[in-house]
Amino acid sequence: MQHTLNSDIQSAAKKNITDILTVCFDHDDSKHSVVVYDTECELAKILTTAYKQVLPSATFINFYETTADDILKLFSELTAKDLVVLIQSTNFRLNAFRIRVELFKQSLKVIEHPRLNRMIDQQVNYYIDSLAYDPNYYRRIGAALKNKIDVAQKCVIDSDGDFLVFDSGLEPAKLNVGDYREMKNIGGQFPIGEVFTEAKDLKSVSGRARVFCFGDTSFNTNTPKIPITLIIEKGQITACENSTEEFETVLKNIRADEGIVRIRELGFGLNRAFTKDRVVTDIGTYERMCGIHLSLGAKHDSYAKPELKRGVGRHHVDVFLITKSVTLENALGSEVVYKDAQWCV
Repeated sequence: MQHTLNSDIQSAAKKNITDILTVCFDHDDSKHSVVVYDTECELAKILTTAYKQVLPSATFINFYETTADDILKLFSELTAKDLVVLIQSTNFRLNAFRIRVELFKQSLKVIEHPRLNRMIDQQVNYYIDSLAYDPNYYRRIGAALKNKIDVAQKCVIDSDGDFLVFDSGLEPAKLNVGDYREMKNIGGQFPIGEVFTEAKDLKSVSGRARVFCFGDTSFNTNTPKIPITLIIEKGQITACENSTEEFETVLKNIRADEGIVRIRELGFGLNRAFTKDRVVTDIGTYERMCGIHLSLGAKHDSYAKPELKRGVGRHHVDVFLITKSVTLENALGSEVVYKDAQWCV
């Protein structure tokens, strides 16, 4: 399927990039921009064309036709609030240079599109759709969820008849909804669309949950023929039903390094372009899917825990739950915030 010949998808990419730049970044072609790109896959070509259409005055650099030293020198000459866009079929390597972190230190705006070569055929359409930015949806739902998460004393996930209970308060939610007006760092990896938290007491998480998709050892989405049921006691996986060889390898690797398999992140994905039936291969992209995901393993540096030193955990594996509903409870009562595959706040 040659999407590069499809004017509709190219027009959609142009519109979505325009909305991201103007609404999320308050940025247009009158302001300084640098786009580092490659042409190693179809999606990279589509995005590069879209940025050239929207930012014709920007400096465009083909990563594989330019030395790392020249790229780093150009970055060093940028000033605060300039924009850097990274369109990457894989991940650009600039020696030990941690691109996004270092660019943020310069107070630059950053948009990253990594691992694009993992999205092929119909997934290209899903990815372009995922870049659509509706500020009323993302900012309204994001803020509403944060307000409810921050005062919740309990969270109950109905995983199609199995129930997973977070029987403690939740950590203050963090937002990835394209609203940078009060944030130090402007930008990050796109597509966006997530509110995330975790249990204040990791041992308060118990119950059962059905997994329809998970991140495998190649960081790809893996969809088993039969959903895997996690059995969770005091914040760790104690057993599984209908497990697969690949999932058992994931669990084995975590246990080898960390002893047990903890449940940490509780992610509320908002991106309606990704669903149970609209899946992309790259797990870091699919993480924004509209629904619930958890992370397995001790690594979740957004929150400090007394029993876990920051930076000690090695594993953070996303698993995506079959979710019939999500209920948050506090002193004033309970409220269903997710039902029928959509957020209802």
